[in-house]
Amino acid sequence: MGGFGIFVLVLFIFAIVLVFMSVKSVPQGMEYTVERFGKYTNTLTPGLNIIMPIVDRVGKKMIMMEQVMDVPSQEVITKDNAMVTVDGVVFYQVMDAAKAAYEVSKLDWAILNLVMTNIRTVMGSMDLDELLSRRDDINARLLTVVDDATTPWGIKATRIEIKDIAPPKDLVEAMGRQMKAERLKRASILEAEGLRQSEILRAEGAQQAAILDAEGRKEAAYRDADARERLAQAEARATLMVSEAIGKGDIQAINYFVAQKYIEALKGIASAENSKLIFMPLESSSVIGALGGITELAKAAMTKKS
Repeated sequence: MGGFGIFVLVLFIFAIVLVFMSVKSVPQGMEYTVERFGKYTNTLTPGLNIIMPIVDRVGKKMIMMEQVMDVPSQEVITKDNAMVTVDGVVFYQVMDAAKAAYEVSKLDWAILNLVMTNIRTVMGSMDLDELLSRRDDINARLLTVVDDATTPWGIKATRIEIKDIAPPKDLVEAMGRQMKAERLKRASILEAEGLRQSEILRAEGAQQAAILDAEGRKEAAYRDADARERLAQAEARATLMVSEAIGKGDIQAINYFVAQKYIEALKGIASAENSKLIFMPLESSSVIGALGGITELAKAAMTKKS
C-alpha cells in the first residue's frame, strides 16, 4: 500500500503539472504563437487559453500595441550635393503575430534599417531647399514606401516623422545671410510701396480738393448769375411800370427816376476812396419831393394790385 500511495501521489502531482502546462494566460496587448514540435500551429489571443501540454509550447510573444522606434542620426547627400544630418522616429504596429514572428528575423533591426535606407533614398533625390520646406511630403513618401515594404512581415507603419535636418555650419551661415538679404529687400520694397501709396493718396486728395473748389466756384457763379438775372427782371418790371405811369401822365414817375439816379450818384461819391467832401444840393426840398414821388408811385402800384 505504501508504494501504491506514492504512485498515486506522483500521478496526482503530474496531473497538476500538466494542467498548469496546458493553461496559458495572455495579457492584453499581447499575442503568443504556439509551436508543436517546433512548427507554428496557432496564435493565443489575450485571455485564458489551453494548449496541449508537452507537445505544444509558446513560441514568440508579440506586442500588438503601437510601438515607437527612434531613427538615429545619419548623413544624407542631397541632389545638389549638400551634406545634411537627419534623424527621425517611426511608429509601427504588429497586425499579424505569426508573420511578424516567422517572416523576418530581428524585426526591430529590420524595420530600422529599412527606414534609414529609404530616408537616404527619398531625401537624396531632393534639393536642399525642397528638403527644408517640404518635410510633410518627405514624411508621406517615407510612410508609403516603408508601409509597402513591411506589409509581408505583418507590420503596419502608422507614422514616420523627420525630427531634425541639420545642414553644415557654413551652409547655415550662408542661409542666414541670404535670409537677411531677402528680408532687407522685402522691407525696402514695402517702404517704397508705402511711399508710392502715400503720394497717390496725396495726389488724389489734391485732385478731390480742386474738384470741390471748382464745383464751389461753379455753384457761386450760377447763383450770382441767377441773382443778376432776377435783379435785371426786377429793374425791367420797375422800368415798365414807370414807363406806363409816364405814358399816363403821372408826374411822380419822373420824380422816381430822378430820385433813383440822384441816390445812386450820392452812393458812388460816398464810397469813393479819394472823396473828402460830399456836395449836397442847396434845396433839400427837391430830394424830399423826389422821395415823395417814390412813395406816391408805390401807393399807386399797390392800389392797382388790390
